[in-house]
Amino acid sequence: MIILFVVACLATFLLTYFSTPLVKKFAIKIGAVDKPNERKVHEKIMPRMGGVAIYLSVSIVYLLMIYFTDLAGSNLGYAILIGGFIIVLTGVLDDLIELSPNYKLLGQLLGSVVAIFFGLQMEFITNPFTSESIYIGWIGIPLTIFWILAITNAMNLIDGLDGLASGVACIASFALFLVSLSLGNMMAALILLMICGSLVAFLFYNFYPAKIFMGDSGSLFLGYLLAIVSLSELKQVTFVTVIVPILILGVPISDTIYAMIRRKLNNQPISCPDKNHLHHRLLKLGLSHKQTVLTIYLISFIFSLLALLLAKVAVWISFIILLFYIILIQVSAEVIGMMQSRHRPLITMYKRIRAILK
Repeated sequence: MIILFVVACLATFLLTYFSTPLVKKFAIKIGAVDKPNERKVHEKIMPRMGGVAIYLSVSIVYLLMIYFTDLAGSNLGYAILIGGFIIVLTGVLDDLIELSPNYKLLGQLLGSVVAIFFGLQMEFITNPFTSESIYIGWIGIPLTIFWILAITNAMNLIDGLDGLASGVACIASFALFLVSLSLGNMMAALILLMICGSLVAFLFYNFYPAKIFMGDSGSLFLGYLLAIVSLSELKQVTFVTVIVPILILGVPISDTIYAMIRRKLNNQPISCPDKNHLHHRLLKLGLSHKQTVLTIYLISFIFSLLALLLAKVAVWISFIILLFYIILIQVSAEVIGMMQSRHRPLITMYKRIRAILK
């Protein structure tokens, strides 16, 4: 099995490495390029659609593994092939003609339906204190759709700097690979390792200064894939099985939550873009492009380590760690300016307590 893992990872690496320049030329030829504007950091026209190379590499290697080895196809693999194709196609169309939010949502919903069709949905909720399982039936369907849409769009929102989304997704994929391996989910582990190989190769072209962007075809596909792979561990919804993938994907999830809160406070539509995401704020604090990306890599790595730790400790300790994590995230968001200056509850509370003590 180890040899199979190594071969699959190496194969996706090589396929992505050699196919990305071809995708880059094709993107330029058909006009799938990203033009600079006041919201974006880059200053020149860049080809996108890099996600096509990632999707094709993972899909081809997966199919070859099924055909030439004793490895049996799985519902997870088929969901990635079919649902992933719908997601990538949605992203490609958006890269070309900038789809409206409603059409992008429709594509993501169709991908979610495919995942549910192949049995990737939440089915049970477990009381963390009594270990009693409750079958949730059809309620698992909207919960599953919400989970897929949330993770998919969270990954899409952080794709704002060279190599940012691809690097964060690579770190998250490897952490989820370790979780799947520990749980004995070999197919999920294999697919996640294939994604890691593909993303490492793509970073040769996407890390600062980038030669190609992954575009929505890449960020949406990576978010979708990470969402449905984590679903393969979420059929039994326990405190730990939910919190572990949330922490592993902590950067895109928290960035998305603060974007939604920020836009609500500003009376703006949730889909309205702005320049107050985590990477924008770090840039405004004086970090360079590369320093910002590496800083967020480090944060993602720490979150992943924390998630792996939570999977090994008692539930009550997990609650304490999670509470500390939430407070730390909130304070950090307030300090670097991801919230409005008049909406900094923890800093305001600290100042009031300090004033009273004086």
